[in-house]
Order: sequence, then structure tokens, then C-alpha cells
Amino acid sequence: MAVRLPSMELVDPHGGVKDLHAGILRTPATPSSSFTDDPLRMMRAARFASQLGVAVAPEVSAAMSEMAERLTMVSAERVRDELIKLINGAFPAKGVDLMVETGLADHVLPEIPALRLEVDEHHRHKDVYQHSLTVLEQVCGLESAAGGAAPEPDFILRFAALMHDVGKPATRKFEPGGGVSFRHHDAVGAKVTARRMRALRFDNDTIKAVSRLVELHMRFYGYGDAAWTDSAVRRYVNDAGALLGRLHLLTRSDVTTRNRRKADRLAFAYEDLESRISALAEQEELASIRPDLDGAQIMEILGIPPGPAVGRAYRYLLDERLEVGPTTAEDAAVRLRAWWARQPESAREAP
Repeated sequence: MAVRLPSMELVDPHGGVKDLHAGILRTPATPSSSFTDDPLRMMRAARFASQLGVAVAPEVSAAMSEMAERLTMVSAERVRDELIKLINGAFPAKGVDLMVETGLADHVLPEIPALRLEVDEHHRHKDVYQHSLTVLEQVCGLESAAGGAAPEPDFILRFAALMHDVGKPATRKFEPGGGVSFRHHDAVGAKVTARRMRALRFDNDTIKAVSRLVELHMRFYGYGDAAWTDSAVRRYVNDAGALLGRLHLLTRSDVTTRNRRKADRLAFAYEDLESRISALAEQEELASIRPDLDGAQIMEILGIPPGPAVGRAYRYLLDERLEVGPTTAEDAAVRLRAWWARQPESAREAP
């Protein structure tokens, strides 16, 4: 579309105004010609669906389905950049769904369409694909609560929400009583996510953050089943590290049950966990938990040089710090000497 000057006459040879009002996306030339010139335009169509909330015209969708495999000709870096823009759009679930329906996702994120296979004929568990899209939508809705007014889209959080259950296809098991289990799908999903992101040439920091969130997304559910000790709360915070805020949002968004009583129970449990984290944080520095002794002090107390034993001693003291909370350096030294007396190196060094 263009405006002819100085008459201000609208020039619209392709009927763009009509499509704009209808929210329909078309290609100026034939879709097959457009996608032949640059196959990445198929992903761009899905990205526009995410950013603008538009629907693609039937002929565009048909061409995307017929030509989806041509996307493999495009470099991983270009595909990755379009994917980031899609996930960061206003309606990312809409863009992802278009990729799945047209087959583009089979060549970009094959783990996502694979989730549709998780619906069994007896409907003994929820549709994992639709659940994942719902979690993505819900996490987008919670971003403003974490980031203030009009925050930037959080790709790490959103992509973790989309990928959080990709370990389920490999871990599905039908139980004797008729139920379905997905044991360790969080750990498997973290590995699957990291592998896919490496294939798409994401940087290491982003890969580690997203896969870590996928790995931790089930950790909270043990809290609702049994009372956590202060030690368990510390470990939860320590394991999440800088991702704790995102983990809060992902965990809350992962509740998609229509059972109001169950949803309320989970929400209450998580609010209780957050309250306990805040209470402990007032007493100690949960965000940066360190052992009560540093490496230099460990070497001085034990009389050992730098080496693997120092690292093991440090990890022991960190574990003790998480278990019992902050103590004095003197108490830590007593525990350190008792630990060292049980180590093989100590026996070898004894006179």
C-alpha cells in the first residue's frame, strides 16, 4: 500500500486495506513464489501471527505445509533469530500453533508437535501440547507482575514454559492401575531442551538458563505433599540461584487444572513457600549462600595445599551450610576437622 502525493490517494493494488481490517496475512506474489525466494518467510509468517495476532490466508497456510521442508535450507542462526522474535511476540502460542499445524515445527522444534502424541485414546491424562501452550500464555500474563509496567518479553522464561514438558514422550509409562506416569521427565526434558537449543546455535548462557528452568519446574510439587524443612527451602533457593524469580512464575503458570480446589491448594502451597523464602531471607543471605569458611581458611585449618581435597572440603561445608543454616567459623572448623579425619588423605598424612 502507498499514498500518492500530493493528492493523498491510497494505492492498494493487492487489497491490503481489506486484509488489514480482516486480520489476514497474504503474500504479494504467490505464496510458493515468495517462499521459494526465501524459505525463512514461512517462519516470518508465523512470527507475524505471534506479533500481530493475524491469521494467514488459506493459500499461505497450504503453501507453508507443502514447502515446510525447504526451511532446512536456511541457516540455524537465521531460524533462531525468527524464533526468538516469535516467542517474544504478543501472542506466541498463536505463532507456535501455526508452526505446528503447517509442519514448520517438525524442522525447527520437533519436540513440540511430538507432545500431541501424548493424548491416549482413553484420555487418562491431559493434552500435553495444549497444556504447554496454555503455560506459555499464562507465563506471558505473569511477566508484568515480575517486571513492573510494560516489561520487555522474557525469552528465557517463555521458552522454558514452552519446552518444560518435552521430556514426557520419552518417559511416558502406562501404570497397571490405568494411570499414566512421566517419571524424571524434568531431567530428560532439560537434556532435550539443551540439545535443541545447541542445534539452533543459542549461546551457552541462554541454553543453561532455559534448560535449568525445565529441570527445576517439578521441584515445588514435593512441597505440597510434605512439609519442607528450612534446609529444603535453602536448597530450593540455592539450586535456582539467579533464576528463582523466573522459577516462581514458571511454577505458578504450570497449574492449568480446571479443578478449582486443586488449583487453590497448589496456589496456597506456593504462597506459603514464597513466604518461607522471604522469612529465611530476612535472617540470612539466601541469594548468595556460601560456606562459613573460604578456601584459604580450609587450607590453613587442615594444613593442606591447593588441590581437589580443598574443593571437596568446600562442597562439604556448603552442604552443611544449607542443612543447618549459618554458624560461627569456630563451629565450622570443628565440623571440618571431623570430616577430614574420615578422608583417605588424612590417614595417609598421619605420622
